[in-house]
Amino acid sequence: MASIAPDIGTHLHTDRANPHWVRLGDDSKLDHIPGEDGWPVLGTTLMQLADPLGFQKRMADTYGPVFRTRSFGRRGVNLVGADANELVLFDREKLFSNEQGWGPVLNLLFPRGLMLMDFEAHRIDRRALSIAFKPEPMRAYCGVLNTGIASAMAGWGGPMRLYDAIKALTLDTAASSFLGLPLGPEADRLNQAFVDMVQASVGVVRKPLPFTKMGKGVAGRRLMVEYFGRLVRERRAHPGQDMFSQFALATRDDGSLLPEDVVVDHMIFLMMAAHDTITSSATVLFWQLARNPDWQDKLRAEARAVTGGVGLSLAYEDLGRMELTEMAFKEALRFMPPVPNMPRRALRDFRFGGYDIPAGTPIGISPAAVHHDPAHWDQPQVFDPMRFTADKVAARHKYAWAPFGGGAHMCLGLHFAYMQVKLLANHILTRFEIVMQPGAEPQWQAWPIPKPRDGLKVALRRLG
Repeated sequence: MASIAPDIGTHLHTDRANPHWVRLGDDSKLDHIPGEDGWPVLGTTLMQLADPLGFQKRMADTYGPVFRTRSFGRRGVNLVGADANELVLFDREKLFSNEQGWGPVLNLLFPRGLMLMDFEAHRIDRRALSIAFKPEPMRAYCGVLNTGIASAMAGWGGPMRLYDAIKALTLDTAASSFLGLPLGPEADRLNQAFVDMVQASVGVVRKPLPFTKMGKGVAGRRLMVEYFGRLVRERRAHPGQDMFSQFALATRDDGSLLPEDVVVDHMIFLMMAAHDTITSSATVLFWQLARNPDWQDKLRAEARAVTGGVGLSLAYEDLGRMELTEMAFKEALRFMPPVPNMPRRALRDFRFGGYDIPAGTPIGISPAAVHHDPAHWDQPQVFDPMRFTADKVAARHKYAWAPFGGGAHMCLGLHFAYMQVKLLANHILTRFEIVMQPGAEPQWQAWPIPKPRDGLKVALRRLG
């Protein structure tokens, strides 16, 4: 999706004196680019939200890899293909703004997250926050996650909605490893706040009016700011080994602490990512393992071989030995990435695919579309982790697979995601066989983060 707001106006916390700031371009300058303006008022918005992958495929098949759309009242240009992913994500020439691309979608909800920062400001804060993902903190998180997941397994089994169970578990484990404490009675309120904030990101009404998705999302953000603001002050006075303590004590290049509100915004964003995107991707993995029991057996055998038994913890030092599990997770991310499309805004005029595209144009790329392109993937609708053997990865375009983004904005927490999914796979697969309930093939909600509408109905059969 190229853009989902008519203008960002006061919604961005951007200094208008910023030399990178550009206003939205003149719509008429996109007339030469083939595409569709869609229905009156709504444009192509509903079509894009209902089926982003199908929409991208139809448009690319009809108009080619560069095409025009009009979503949420504004024209933009979509670029589809591995070369387009590389151009935008690697961004050698600093042509594109993340802040001005994601801002209309997220800025009322997740302002100042790393994904909404550009260039030097992004580099400074990313460097400060990276301390939370060094080996020693990661080793501590691994221990906390092992304990939390193993404890939860005692209550699992039988018919269940696996997405809902994983979502509750990832919120608990994120709180334990990120915050160093259980959420307790506030868990339900915070979980609902996250749900409301994520759903608001694709609400058609972009102002926080009462009873709208955006109104609920902004209210959820207020709760988060109050909760995390209190924790920053507590962690600075009494730090622990948790991720939040690392963030609270993070310093910039000049040695100064990150301001309290900046720490809060980064933590809210990372909690959302660890909570919702991992839930989505892990659910896709276990859904595909239920549909492909031979791969479920292979991953179960690997986990038992690495840990030495059933239900044993997976040590931090042994994460690298879960090679098949990592390949299967990568294939799940290819099959259904948690962020199907990524928006940017062009900061300068540029040329791509034979078209001149002016500064100020909302730009969208679609990792999901490239992940299903037969030019890169044989039988893309088939789940096949062997696509990720070293030789096949080396032979493929580097940006044919981009679930974590790329370039300077490569997901900071990607190794945490790999770790958590490997731990989930170990603890679940060594205890249970995952079987789809009869007639329970799920329908997936594509936006804002993919999830099964029925919660993914499975049966977990305890193994002897």
